[in-house]
Amino acid sequence: MSAPSGRLERALASLAGHYPQEIELSLGRIERLLERLGRPHHALPPTVHVAGTNGKGSTCAFLRAMAEAAGLRVHVFTSPHLVRFNERIRLAGELITDAALAGVLERVKDALGSDEITHFEATTAAALLAFAEVPADLLILEVGLGGRYDATNIIPGAAVSVISPIDIDHKQFLGDTIAEIAREKAGIIRPGTPVVSARQHRDAAHIVSAEAAGAGAPLHVLSARDVDAMPRDLALKGAHQRANAALAAKALRLLGDERLTETALSEGASRAHWPARLQRLAEGPVVDLAGGIQVWLDGGHNPHAAQAVADVLAGEETGLALVAAMMASKDAQGFFAPFSRLAPRVFTCPIQQSHQGYRPEDLAAAAGQVGLTASACETLEAALDQAGRSGARRILICGSLYLAGEVLTLHGAVPD
Repeated sequence: MSAPSGRLERALASLAGHYPQEIELSLGRIERLLERLGRPHHALPPTVHVAGTNGKGSTCAFLRAMAEAAGLRVHVFTSPHLVRFNERIRLAGELITDAALAGVLERVKDALGSDEITHFEATTAAALLAFAEVPADLLILEVGLGGRYDATNIIPGAAVSVISPIDIDHKQFLGDTIAEIAREKAGIIRPGTPVVSARQHRDAAHIVSAEAAGAGAPLHVLSARDVDAMPRDLALKGAHQRANAALAAKALRLLGDERLTETALSEGASRAHWPARLQRLAEGPVVDLAGGIQVWLDGGHNPHAAQAVADVLAGEETGLALVAAMMASKDAQGFFAPFSRLAPRVFTCPIQQSHQGYRPEDLAAAAGQVGLTASACETLEAALDQAGRSGARRILICGSLYLAGEVLTLHGAVPD
C-alpha cells in the first residue's frame, strides 16, 4: 500500500482553511470557482449523471464496466473514497495519479483566493478540471449529497440522468420524508434530458414522475424484463445488484452509441467490481483475526441497504455474526431490523477515524432493541476476535463506509 505523496497531502490540507462554518447546499460557490478556472464543466464528454440513495456506486461500477467492455474511454467521479482520495477520480480508465491530483487541487486553491468553499465542492471542481483536460468518450458522474444543490449539478446538462433507489438518509440536509428527499434527488433532471429511474417507493416515484413531466424529460422506469435480461452470475452479489446492472444498461442504451452492444452490456455486467459491496475478503490479516472463517464486507449504512444484504444472506448457510460500526447520525435500529430473522450475534466497535460514530455500547443496545444478542467491543480487532470465537461460519463486517475503509487498510487491500 502506497501512502499519498507529501505534495498531495499538502494540497488536500490547504483547502481546510476555506471551509465555511456551516454547510449550506448551494451552487453559487462552485459556480464562481469554475468561472475562474475557465469553465471546465462546459468541456466535458457526454455525461451520465447518477443520483439516488442506495446503489449509486454500484450502478456507476456497472456503467463503467459496460462502457469499457464496449471499448469506450471512461472518466468516473464517485464518493466517498475508502482508503485513498484518488479512488474518487478515474481518468480514462485509470485512477488519477498523486501528481495529477495535486496539480488540479493546487490550481483550485489558487483560484479560490479568499473565498469559502466546502471540501466536496473544491474537490468536485478539481475533478471537473481533470476531466476536461483528458480526452474520453464518456463521463460517469455520481452525486455526492442530494442532487438539486449538489456540486456535481453545476454541469450544464447530462446525456442521461439516472436515479437509483431513494430512501431515507441525510435527513439533516434533505428532509424527513421520502417525498422531500426524492424532490432533492430529482433535482438533477434537466429539460429534455432522458431520465432512467429504478423502481421506487410510491412517494418517490410520484415526485420523480412529476419532475420529469415538468421538465419535458422522457422518463424510463426499470422493469422486471430489464432485470431479467441481466446475467445471473454477477461478480456483485444479490438481486439488488442485478437491478443496478439493469439500470446501468438501460441508461447506456439511451446514448445511442453503436459500440454499446448487448454483448458489451452483458460482459460488463458480469465483470463489474465495486469494493465493500458484499465483498468476500481473501486470506490475509483481517481473516486471520477472525480465526480463518469467511469474512465479508459491506459498506451499506441504512435500512434499505441492510434489507438488500439480509435478503442475499437469507439464502446462504446459517451461522452468521455481524461486526458493526456506524455513524451516530444513522438509524441503527432500522439498520439491524432486517437481520433479525437471521439471528446473528452482533459485535459492535467504534469507527476509529471519526468522533461522530456510535459508542459501541449504544450500537449494541440498538441491536438488542430488535431482538439481537450484541456485545460491545473496544476495537475492530477485538470484535473480529470475538466474532471468530462465537461459533459463526461467516462474519459480515457492516454499517459504515468509514469502517469498510479501515478494514481494507488493515487487510492491505487498497482499491484500484
